[in-house]
Amino acid sequence: MTDKADLLRDWGYDAIAVFQPLETWGAAARDELFALEARTGIRPVEFVLVDDVYGNAMSADPELQARCRAMYLETAEVCADLGAVTEIEFEYGAQNPLPLFDPFQQLSPAQHDAFVTFYLEMLGRVEGSEARVLLEPINRYESRYLNRVEDNLRIIEQVAHPNAGLLPDLFHMSIEEADPARSLRKAGDQIVHVHLGDSNRLLPGHGHLDWLSVFDALHDVGYSGYLNLECSTEGDPAVSLPATADRLRKLLNR
Repeated sequence: MTDKADLLRDWGYDAIAVFQPLETWGAAARDELFALEARTGIRPVEFVLVDDVYGNAMSADPELQARCRAMYLETAEVCADLGAVTEIEFEYGAQNPLPLFDPFQQLSPAQHDAFVTFYLEMLGRVEGSEARVLLEPINRYESRYLNRVEDNLRIIEQVAHPNAGLLPDLFHMSIEEADPARSLRKAGDQIVHVHLGDSNRLLPGHGHLDWLSVFDALHDVGYSGYLNLECSTEGDPAVSLPATADRLRKLLNR
């Protein structure tokens, strides 16, 4: 964790998202996480515990659901102490069969109510802190439900909680949104954190997303939060990541 933060600082970055394997999470990892900014100058702004149960908070398997929820709730408690964001989805994982011709499936009333109830439980763990529990729209190939910004906004508006909000991911949006910039403008001040990845989930500029329009939309809604690269790199990251930091700053400072 510290070594990665040192590299990011040297490559022109200000913050880090930490996706921490549950199996290696303990007192030592927690101490390292909470000392990271003081040691490196890099702030941990997003934290997620990950395991093979991730994405199963609404599973029909009671044991799988319980294990996933326990991990999510622990994540939220860490974020409350850290002042970081985390995210949840109704489900996450490769879909079988693939929903090739049946996009934008909607939750049943029972599914909707159950998800809102769990979301409120997560929000309760960070209430009164600077942490946020965000909804991230996920593409149809990894989740049957809540694929679009507008679907997630309805739930955020329903819970009406100060620690709720939206985490738009541009890779997922490139699949599900007809006009990502317009969807960002619709989300407005509900946007709390942003994941950047091009249409092929490579670094911004390596796919076909219109990044000028994306940054114009973020500027228009007054977004001033963090932009987190959640994507793959091509070639040597010691070359591609500094170049990407420079490119993103030029987009921000136009």
